[in-house]
Amino acid sequence: MGRAEERRARQRGGHRSAPGASAPTAAGTGHRAAARQSGPKKGLLRRLFTWKKILGTFFGLCLLVIGSFIVLYMVVQVPQGNAEAQSQSNVYKYSDGTTLARVGAVNRETVDLSKVPKPVQHTFVAAENKSFYSDAGVDLKGTTRGLLNTALGRGKQGGSTITQQYVKNYYLSQDQTVSRKLKELVISLKVDRQMSKDDILAGYINTSYYGRGAYGIQAAAQAYYRVDASKLTVQQGAYLAALLQAPSQYDWAVASDTGKKLAKARWNYVLDNMVEQKWLSASKRQAMEFPVPKDPKSAAGLDGQKGYLVKLANDQLAAQLMKQNNLTKSEADAAVDGKGWTITLNISKSKQADLETAVKAQLTSKLDAKKRSVDGNVQAGAVSVEPKTGRIVALYGGKDYYKHYISNATRADYQPASTFKPVILAAAMQEAAETQDGKPIDANTIYDGTSGRPVKGSDIAFSPPNEDDADYGNITVQTAMNKSVNSVFAQMGVDVGMTKVLNVASKLGMDTDGVQAVPAQTLGSMGASPLEMASVYATFDNHGKQVSPSILKSAEQSTRTVKLDSPIGDQVISREAADTVTSVLTGVVDDGTAKTSVRDNSARDGQQVAGKTGTSDNNKSAWFTGYTPNLVTSVGLFGEDAKKHTQVTLKGATGLIPGTGRINGGGYPAQIWAQYTFSAMGGVSKFDLDTTQGAAVQPTKSATPTPTPTPTPTTEEPTTQAPTTEEATPTPTPTETQSQTTTPTPTATRTTPTPTATETDEGDDPLGQDDEDTGR
Repeated sequence: MGRAEERRARQRGGHRSAPGASAPTAAGTGHRAAARQSGPKKGLLRRLFTWKKILGTFFGLCLLVIGSFIVLYMVVQVPQGNAEAQSQSNVYKYSDGTTLARVGAVNRETVDLSKVPKPVQHTFVAAENKSFYSDAGVDLKGTTRGLLNTALGRGKQGGSTITQQYVKNYYLSQDQTVSRKLKELVISLKVDRQMSKDDILAGYINTSYYGRGAYGIQAAAQAYYRVDASKLTVQQGAYLAALLQAPSQYDWAVASDTGKKLAKARWNYVLDNMVEQKWLSASKRQAMEFPVPKDPKSAAGLDGQKGYLVKLANDQLAAQLMKQNNLTKSEADAAVDGKGWTITLNISKSKQADLETAVKAQLTSKLDAKKRSVDGNVQAGAVSVEPKTGRIVALYGGKDYYKHYISNATRADYQPASTFKPVILAAAMQEAAETQDGKPIDANTIYDGTSGRPVKGSDIAFSPPNEDDADYGNITVQTAMNKSVNSVFAQMGVDVGMTKVLNVASKLGMDTDGVQAVPAQTLGSMGASPLEMASVYATFDNHGKQVSPSILKSAEQSTRTVKLDSPIGDQVISREAADTVTSVLTGVVDDGTAKTSVRDNSARDGQQVAGKTGTSDNNKSAWFTGYTPNLVTSVGLFGEDAKKHTQVTLKGATGLIPGTGRINGGGYPAQIWAQYTFSAMGGVSKFDLDTTQGAAVQPTKSATPTPTPTPTPTTEEPTTQAPTTEEATPTPTPTETQSQTTTPTPTATRTTPTPTATETDEGDDPLGQDDEDTGR
């Protein structure tokens, strides 16, 4: 082709060719035409996606991510632990260490890592995070995978370290969101720098969920093997560690065959990893057998008497915390409730059972609210204390904590009635008080026992009647205590001075705040609880050293143990005063209002007993508080309207004759006391008394127990006939015929009473009809 033709061809193609360009071939011309058509598009892509731009964008994104993470790291702080993770159950134990109750919204009891055997600690590391002791607290690869899967909505993802799982459990929530995963990453890095590996591991095993409602290794150890975490074996620890992957699926008690195979496989995996990490020898691993867990057991609740025991334990622990840490009552209560305490009580499992059995046999089995509405108003309470240690070894708070929340053992809204009389005598002895005519007051002092006699020396007029308005004439203090003569102790209280009486009562353990120092208090008209009266009589029994009964044996959390105050305090009254009261109170049992239920009980076996009955105004309460050298127990019965919760009479309950059928201290309360005490007291013992006064050292002729004990009071339904009473012409007894002198004699004497009304003696009445009724 010539130059002219080439020029014409270029012109036809719409382009001028550069000088010297060769003429294209047909094929070349076609390719160039195609290139001309695609050229602009390729140039744009090349301009937009150059290697430099791609690398720049990549590094820019990396810088953005790093910068964002730095900002996130600076902004996100390690938060306070969430409430659910910190919530724990309190565990309550009997004195022998067996579990009484576990209480809390979350079944968790945090334990210090030192209480978990080291090989058991290693089972969790082998199961979840073999690099735990060397890593920085996070698994970047696993976390990235988790973030992507979460963002794509693929559900829960594993691969987290132990630190991350701890952070999720303790600081965050279980939500599957990108923001939560990012927070988990940042907090885990910070926690790993701020906490030791042991603290992180402890947090992890204490916050993880193991199934069966158990949070934390201690609750899990109890739930699956019924041992404390400190007693777990490597095999058992490996199973608990395996559970964390799938608690419900791997629970042996409910697992399918497939679930059991998977659980065993996981268990083997844990142990094999331990061998790999040199935490377990191959030979020991080879000899290990799968530790089949025990069947599930329902958590111990607060039914029956448990709630009353737990309530008193909480109250006494809170009182200790208030005193030691300067807390308010509400702050102390909050520090106890659901805070992971392990509280061991002084309650003896066997004595507690004995007390509950006695109440049922002697009282509640005879109550039938369907037949008699008054039976539904009978409430019983009792507290039993060791006088030498102050330990509360048994307590009865009511028929059931879920049915009657008020504990009858600690309620102080009913009158203690004549159980207060020994306090008046103790005050007289302690204060070396004298009668109005200047004679020292002791067990042999003569008083005028005329019913309704106005007391002398009082600015406030007071003329209390005796039970059934009986007149006793001149009688000794010992006889007045035996017969619970109101007029005598009203005069004695004025002779001592009621301010001094109440002061001694306070020292002995009664709450006298706000109680007026008036003569009417001699009838026990202030409120008191069985716990308070047990404290008073335990102090008598302990020779005048104050006893503040305690239900707490120990109280500890994972990080501390509370130092408990000693229940035994100072000498608040002299030993002679206390021992004289004890000596006098043996006469109440051997020759007074408690002789039928206690003295003549066939189970007594010669046991020496001191005690006092009490029946309040209108028979709204009835008491017997008694003791042996080693055991003090106060039993109270209270009339409470079942619906209105107001105080009502006990008369007619259990079928006793309405109107005259009083439930008195020498009846059911003394019967409960006797059955319980003679079963729980152990061997027979005698009082070691430092006194020359009272029935224990100067018994009256009638104080000697009968050679052949009579049976325990009958439990048969009473007849509809009213109890027989004698007219006011009693036949003199040997004691009554002793000559009456105007000065005390070595043996307590009394003149023949001249009753102005019929007189009954509780000690001779199988129904326990008392010869006292205070505060009428």
